Amino acid sequence: MARAPVLPPFKCDYQGRLLAGVDEVGRGPLIGAVVTAAVILNPDRPIAGLADSKKLTEKKRNALYDEIIEQSTAWCIGRCEAHEIDQINIYQATMIAMERAVAGLAVAPEYVLVDGNKCPKWHWPSEPVVKGDNRVEAISAASILAKVTRDREMEALDLKYPGYGLARHKGYPTPVHMEALRRLGVTPEHRKSFRPVQQAIEAVGFFEQPAENEDKSLPYPTDLFENSC
Repeated sequence: MARAPVLPPFKCDYQGRLLAGVDEVGRGPLIGAVVTAAVILNPDRPIAGLADSKKLTEKKRNALYDEIIEQSTAWCIGRCEAHEIDQINIYQATMIAMERAVAGLAVAPEYVLVDGNKCPKWHWPSEPVVKGDNRVEAISAASILAKVTRDREMEALDLKYPGYGLARHKGYPTPVHMEALRRLGVTPEHRKSFRPVQQAIEAVGFFEQPAENEDKSLPYPTDLFENSC
């Protein structure tokens, strides 16, 4: 298999201090929000080891996440929830989540670089950067914040909805996830506009959360002779 061409380092015409990088995580999963992040790095507080979040170990991502939070000039998480994705489609939801991330920055950016080949229709001067999470440190930082945030949310959902394996596959349509949908049904957090989820609704229906403090004991003795003489 031929290797993808290595792109050269990205050169941006903007050379100021208020450059925001934007990236997203979670377009492909069947459950949960699409999560975006916007980050303005502080040139006076460089962060070593920034790279595409997918190429870092979980331990390294978590360590860099803390550094980015502490040392950046500004950062913000944006998102679109599953019910919004169902209403407007995943592409539009991703664009809105990116806009929410940039709009939420405590310091307004003067220029924005977005990972990918398109920018949302917004008022900030901006440009897309193909493979930007490998070529622009601010985008790398955004990719790390977005991925760590969403991964932690999947781990929390795994506790809420055991049996789906969400902590492991993070909501992507893996065989484990697909089998769980066929067996357990669809949770309220699933994206109901996605075809595999629609098929699970038609075949199985919705996940039934056990009632809290439900008495699971049988209404009769398990040993029918335990009280006999």
